Amino acid sequence: MHLTHTDDPIYVAGHRGLVGSAVVRALEAAGYTNLIARTSSEVDLRDGDAVDDLFRETQPTAVVLAAAKVGGILANRDYPADFIADNLAIATNVIQSAHDHGVGTKGRLVNLGSSCIYPKMAPQPMREEHLLTGPLEPTNRPYAIAKIAALEMAESFHRQHGDDFVSLMPTNLYGPGDNFDLETSHVLPALIRKFHEAKQEGAGASVPLWGSGSPKREFLHADDLASAVLFALEVEESTFRQAAPDGLINVGVGEDLSILDLAELVRDVVGSENPILWDPSKPDGTPRKLMDVSRLNTIGWSAQTPLREGIESTYRWFLDTTVSAP
Repeated sequence: MHLTHTDDPIYVAGHRGLVGSAVVRALEAAGYTNLIARTSSEVDLRDGDAVDDLFRETQPTAVVLAAAKVGGILANRDYPADFIADNLAIATNVIQSAHDHGVGTKGRLVNLGSSCIYPKMAPQPMREEHLLTGPLEPTNRPYAIAKIAALEMAESFHRQHGDDFVSLMPTNLYGPGDNFDLETSHVLPALIRKFHEAKQEGAGASVPLWGSGSPKREFLHADDLASAVLFALEVEESTFRQAAPDGLINVGVGEDLSILDLAELVRDVVGSENPILWDPSKPDGTPRKLMDVSRLNTIGWSAQTPLREGIESTYRWFLDTTVSAP
């Protein structure tokens, strides 16, 4: 099944995060009026009984599993147990409850994963078939294994029970609502903050950046991912499965750039002239992570936000909410 009525109850797990908040915006803009949202203080998704109670109470027709514990290289290095345990628990509880309460037959569950599920040295661009064909990037392996388990769980419920559960694997995300905490943020929001703060300090302040700048990355605006989620909720199951018989579809733009070039672009958008100091003693992470997005393109969806335009809007949001916040 798929969404057919704008009053269908839709549960967005993780509605306050970068992805979840963008999904809520997209659903509301598309006219969906019956959105279910709970904060982590209201429902701890690591608590199976609490999740089951939520599903029993709200009886969602569709579920978007956007809740996750996420972070950059530093956070993944320092808190590996949290990353695997929390994400395994969240996925297990939400997917199991979705099955138990009939989401798989009356609507659809869209599970959101991550491009880090693919092997560190996967062929480029990375196709869905490359999953589990080689070793993972060590710095975020606990998180990646939890995400692999989630998509395997969703597909296993489809194979065994016929549940309409599918998974979208987005590339690196950014946008309004991003995390700009330098201890836990991903590369693009970290660059925005670092160049902004260096600009405020003055021309003599340098910007220290990890690694060599040579790894290449692909960046998808959160609103584009939300558009893909809406598409995945509404498309016919036969159409989705024809493109993705394994229930897995990459979401990206199909283009990447080096971290060095990204840093220069962010510096230009911020209006900083501060010098960059690269630290090659710090880890680079995976050399390249470019998604093959042909499956999704084939069934009628592609990203729309140019990178510079997306960075400009994200910087404006940072200035409005982080810098000017009391």
